[in-house]
Amino acid sequence: MKKPFALIVFSTQIIFAQNIAQKLDDVTKNLMNSSLAVSSNLSFYVSDESGNLVYEFQGNKGLSTASTQKIFTAAAALETLGKNYTYKTTSSYSGNISNGNLNGNLFITSNGDPTLGSWRYEGYKPENFRQKLIEAVKKSGITKISGDLVIDDSYFDHQTIPGGWPWDDLGNYYGAGVWGVNWRENQFDINMSGSDIKSFSYPLEGVKWLNDVKVAGSSDQSLIFTAPHSDVALINGTLPAKTVTVSGSVPNPPLQLGIEVQKWLKESGIEISGKVVTNSQLEIEDKKTLEAPKTNIILTYESPTLDKIVYWFLRKSVNLYGENLIKTLGKEKKGNPNFKSGISYLNEFWKSKGINPNMINFADGSGLSPQNYVSAKAEVQALIYAKKQIWYDSYYDGFPTQDNGMKMKSGTMRDTKSYAGYHTSKDGKKYVYAIIINNYQGSGSTELQKILNVLK
Repeated sequence: MKKPFALIVFSTQIIFAQNIAQKLDDVTKNLMNSSLAVSSNLSFYVSDESGNLVYEFQGNKGLSTASTQKIFTAAAALETLGKNYTYKTTSSYSGNISNGNLNGNLFITSNGDPTLGSWRYEGYKPENFRQKLIEAVKKSGITKISGDLVIDDSYFDHQTIPGGWPWDDLGNYYGAGVWGVNWRENQFDINMSGSDIKSFSYPLEGVKWLNDVKVAGSSDQSLIFTAPHSDVALINGTLPAKTVTVSGSVPNPPLQLGIEVQKWLKESGIEISGKVVTNSQLEIEDKKTLEAPKTNIILTYESPTLDKIVYWFLRKSVNLYGENLIKTLGKEKKGNPNFKSGISYLNEFWKSKGINPNMINFADGSGLSPQNYVSAKAEVQALIYAKKQIWYDSYYDGFPTQDNGMKMKSGTMRDTKSYAGYHTSKDGKKYVYAIIINNYQGSGSTELQKILNVLK
């Protein structure tokens, strides 16, 4: 008797799934049985797009994720805030304008726009903000400012760096903190010739340097050490003899913006008699802070929409964006613009989507903290949830294509490598997967991609 066609297809699917599972098991256990993985931990989970299990190896085990943590933050932000959400930076003034003279202060404030002055977006670069601000000042009739230029950076709380970030990350560009007013992604560049500091992309206001760099090797092995509000920075490690550019994090972005705006005003023929002040600095000096007026607003400058921010957040793994989104979620959903509130909301969000709270232990929004512990299964569940949402295209668009041709978010940190993403095999099978390895002594990216290639 002939078998029904549907039964034949179903049987073929089972055999195919078993074959894939066996192949994945072979390459996974081959890695974990190698001498370089003798003290490693691996969490691996693969499902189809409906969530049906294809293969797992310790899929429930929570490991340090590195930047695949960003898939949780990006999805929660897109759903909670909406892909058309924008940040706003405003300029206003106190006092009055008489015969072109502002008898008062000029203010700049923001709700934490992480893209202000970024080079990534057409129409939003530093020169675009400069043009709009100077035009607004001139349109208001101001030709002279008798007071101060006040950068009101009070929107977020004072803690700019999440707890748990390693000290040797903080001064480097990927360790930039989150401020109420951010500028140029809170990043600066140093042009180095061997061990000599030659120039900066722009002068860092009030910062003195200690230089312990040695000339050695053929690649950048330097580290920059700065801290919020610090006026001393250290660079050490090794650099090759050729000219290279090293990028660091600005210790006081609101002040840096203020210094640049003061320069723009003077270059545009607008006199300013006072000085540049920030509200955080006034607090440090135990002085009365200056709140930006709700009236007399001369400029409202909107950021790119959130879908564009998420694109760069995932594509180039911009840690600043992740921590900024965490604080924004804390402010919007819990009324507290701090990391603790934002992380609490992120946990609640994913728990409400059916993820076991024991498999998600978030410490930040970007994955830079080694205190993040997440399982591969939880990452797959988040990816499957995202795939069903109206904002999915904006989300998926940000996933970069890796060396093996698969479009997936990667994570890299000392002793940690991870991947998470979606893949359609050459025979049309759709997979959702996540793989995380900790404490592997070889090339984690090479070995994990070798495993994932089975899905191709």
